[in-house]
Amino acid sequence: MEKIQKLNTVSQQICHQQTSLEKTCSRWFSNGVAVPKPENRTDSTTVLAQAEKPHTLSATTLAHTHLAPRGHGFTRISFPAKMSAAGRARARAPALLAGLRRLGTSATEAETRERGARWELSAAREYYDYRKSIYGDVTHRALLVDAVGTLVVPAQPTAQVYKSIGEKYGVKYSEEEILARYRWAYGQPWGGSRLRYVDDGRTFWQHIVSSSTGCSDLEYFEELYQYYMTEKAWKLCDPDAEHVFQALRKAGVKTAVVSNFDTRLRPLLQALKCDCWFDAVAVSAEVEAEKPNPTIFLKACELLDVKPEEAVHVGDDRRNDVWGARDAGCDAWLWGSDVYSFKEVAERIGVEVKG
Repeated sequence: MEKIQKLNTVSQQICHQQTSLEKTCSRWFSNGVAVPKPENRTDSTTVLAQAEKPHTLSATTLAHTHLAPRGHGFTRISFPAKMSAAGRARARAPALLAGLRRLGTSATEAETRERGARWELSAAREYYDYRKSIYGDVTHRALLVDAVGTLVVPAQPTAQVYKSIGEKYGVKYSEEEILARYRWAYGQPWGGSRLRYVDDGRTFWQHIVSSSTGCSDLEYFEELYQYYMTEKAWKLCDPDAEHVFQALRKAGVKTAVVSNFDTRLRPLLQALKCDCWFDAVAVSAEVEAEKPNPTIFLKACELLDVKPEEAVHVGDDRRNDVWGARDAGCDAWLWGSDVYSFKEVAERIGVEVKG
C-alpha cells in the first residue's frame, strides 16, 4: 500500500508539472536531444525514493531515465542505439500514457492530455514553419544564454565549499544546516539596495555567507569570494558547448550571455576560456536590471544589434529566463525541459552541428 501511495504521488507530479507527455512533445519538435550517458541515468529505485521528496521529482527526470509507469512499478524502455531523439520520444509516449492510466489517471483524463499533447506538437511545428517563412532556415539571428545553471554550474555543492573552507574559521554547522540557511537567506527580500548584485556584489554575498554559516569573519568571506572567481569553482553544463557555439557563430548567429551576476562574471568567463564564444555579455550589475526585468534582455539585443523578436533566450529558470525574455519580445526555451543540450538548441535554430 505504501508503494502504491508513493507511485500515486509520482503520477500527481507528472500531471502537475505540465505532464510528461506535454514536455515530451516539446522535445519532438527537435531532433538531436542529448541523451545522458548510462552511468548518469537514474534507476527505478531512485525515482521511487524521490516520491518522498516531491520537489526533486520532475518530468525531466522521467524523460532522462527512459522509465515508464507499469502496474505498481516502473518499466525500462529499451531503444535501438541509432534511434533518433524524436523516435525515442514517440516510442516512449504510449507507455507513459498507459502508465498514467494504470496509476489512477482515468482514461478520459489521459486521452484528453494526449489530445492536448498532440495539439502542442502541432502548434510547435506550425510555429517553427512560421519562423522559417519569415527568417529562412535559420530561425533566429541571435542566441541569448543564461550563465549559472545553463552555461555553467558550481563544480562542488555550495554548502560543501562553505563548510570545507569555513572549518578553519570556526564554522560548526553541517552541510545540511548550511544549505537550509543559505536557501532561506537567498530567498528573503534583499533590503540592502534595489538590486542584489551591485558592482562586485560584496555586500550581498557577505550577508549570504554570514547568514548561511554564522561566521562573519572577513578573511573567511574573502577566501570564499575569491574562490568563486576561479575556474576550479565551476564547470560547463555541456562539455560540447564550445563546438556548438563555433558552429552557431560560423552560421552568422550572434551570441550573448544574459545573467543576474556581479562584475566577477567577465573574469570568470575568461578563466573558463569561454568568453570568446560570445559577442556580448549583459550582466545585471552593469545593466542595473535583474531578470525577469525585460531591460536586461533588451540591452543584450541592443549590444548584438538585433531586434528582440529575432533572438531566442535559453535559461533554466521559468520565471527569470522564459517569462522575462518573452516580456521583452524574445523567444525563449527552458533549459532542462524544452532543450537539454546546446547542440539541440543549435538544431532548433536551424544550424547543423557536425560531429
